Order: sequence, then structure tokens, then C-alpha cells
Amino acid sequence: MPPIILMNDPRVTGIPVQECGEALVDLRRLGFLDVDDRLADPAGAYALLREGVALRLARAAELLPAGLRLLATEGYRPLALQITYFEEYAAELRAAHPEWSPGHLHRQTSRSLSPPEVGPHVAGAAVDLTLRTEDGPELDLGTPVNASPEESDGACYTEADGISGEARRNRRVLGTALAAAGLVNYPTEWWHWSYGDRYWALTTGAPAARYGPVTPGTG
Repeated sequence: MPPIILMNDPRVTGIPVQECGEALVDLRRLGFLDVDDRLADPAGAYALLREGVALRLARAAELLPAGLRLLATEGYRPLALQITYFEEYAAELRAAHPEWSPGHLHRQTSRSLSPPEVGPHVAGAAVDLTLRTEDGPELDLGTPVNASPEESDGACYTEADGISGEARRNRRVLGTALAAAGLVNYPTEWWHWSYGDRYWALTTGAPAARYGPVTPGTG
């Protein structure tokens, strides 16, 4: 695999944000993709996404082969929840590797979870996605959505070796459509795609991110 720039890298964290003020929209009302409720919260935050990201998902849905649909599992994530996720995963890694320095622990945690202050989900800029057929079953993409590197033995990495030919082809189908629509992938997670955040800016060469942390009703 090529070298991966992680979310905690200064090349990411140092990118400025020029907030455009774009609203969050509810993916469940748009119809061009399916929204899974495995991570549903009472307020429905998981189904929200910036309008510009949603428009690009609509384009990606049009680019999929006939008979396939996008299945979103999580979009917007409140800052408090991102902090909880990050701290819990860091605690798991610390327990397994008490010899790690704080800096190394932070880097390793950033493989699977963005530091809260730069989290694309917190900005409503990222969405976790897989593929399903029109009649329901999810396709094999090698690991479950949100599998950690430890759980999957690294198979969660987008370009991981050791996954089946079918899973690799399905990842390619998903990635081809999303990239053509203007989204970028976080390479440690095949399911994580974003637009307008700092990682998107780094990947595309944009001078600034379009979206910073947002609260529903303020975008």
C-alpha cells in the first residue's frame, strides 16, 4: 500500500477552514440512496449531511451499475459523540499497548477515528457508505463498515491485501462512482468518503476546507 497521511498529520490539521454556511440536509428524504439505521440516534443526526455532499452522492448514485444502490450508515456526528468514540478507542489501544507514547497512541487512534477537532463527520462533510442490491442484500466489501484495523487485521484499509476478488471489485465499483462525483476516501477505511473537509482539501489541493464543525440548525 502507498504511504497514508492520517487525520492527525499537520498537513491536515494545518489546513484553514473557510466555512461556507451550507445547511445540513436529511438523507432519508432524498430517495436516491438508502439509509441504514444501525447507528441511528433519537434526533436523527446520523442521517444528516451538508447539502453539497448530498448533491455529490446523488451524482455517484447515478454512476453505479444498474441494480446497485448506495447504503449510508452514518453522516453527521455530533462533536460530543466524536470525542467519546475517539477516547474509547484510544483507551482500548492504551490497554493493549501500555508501552506506547502519548504521541504514538494519538497517531494510532487516528487511523480509525479522526481527532475531534478535525473530524469530517463533525463538519457534516463525511459519510460512511457501502453497497446493496436493489432488492436488499449488502454486497461483500471485505469487512463490516466501521471494522477497526485490529478487528479486521488491516482489511479495513481501502487498498488492503488479503481480501477476496469479489470484495476488491465491489470496493472499486463504490470508489469509482464516489471519486467521479468529487468525494475523497480516507484510505484506512474503505467506507469513509468526504467532500469539503480538511482531508478533501489536502487530497485535492484546495487552499481551504469549505466545512468546519457544525450543529444542526446552525448550518
